[in-house]
Amino acid sequence: MSARLEDRRKLLIATAGAGAAAAAASAVPFVASLTPSARARAAGAPVEVDAGKLAAGEMTTVEWKGKPVWILRRTPQMLATLEGHEGRLVDPASGQAQQPGYAANRHRSVKPEFLVVIGICTHLGCSPSEKFAPGAAGGMKDDWPGGFLCPCHGSIFDLAGRVFRNQPAPTNLEVPPYKWLSDARLLIGEDDGGDAA
Repeated sequence: MSARLEDRRKLLIATAGAGAAAAAASAVPFVASLTPSARARAAGAPVEVDAGKLAAGEMTTVEWKGKPVWILRRTPQMLATLEGHEGRLVDPASGQAQQPGYAANRHRSVKPEFLVVIGICTHLGCSPSEKFAPGAAGGMKDDWPGGFLCPCHGSIFDLAGRVFRNQPAPTNLEVPPYKWLSDARLLIGEDDGGDAA
């Protein structure tokens, strides 16, 4: 009789162990399903970026809401160019209500070193290209401070994404909502007010 009880006990322990393993195995896909899919991220879920990996003068592109978002780590020389041509810009102080309030400054960013903009021209939705080198070295005019050129219709933007006057693009490049999670981690799609766009 005691051998029979011992067999039952072993069977009970084995069954309970198998049930726990099955529950854990089924929980893994369930928990994984709670993270945003690539489709959800493209639809607008916030995107986290390690901006600390960027060297000074380097730019990376991530996708948010199906749009390219540029993150440019500006050098001190790049930041210095933002002052000399403000009289030639449509909206030098970023006063138009197209971006978050923290972008209403000369450098159009929370941290002056990092520019975060949607890389789509505000004229017809083309994608501008980098023209970071100033003057003729960048293939532009001698007084070019460095920035972006939309090759489709010729709109030019400075290194803060501010559009020059008399260009097809009517407004500055758009700044998406974003916030810093740490010194290096950036979250695009949500700002400190908790707003997602």
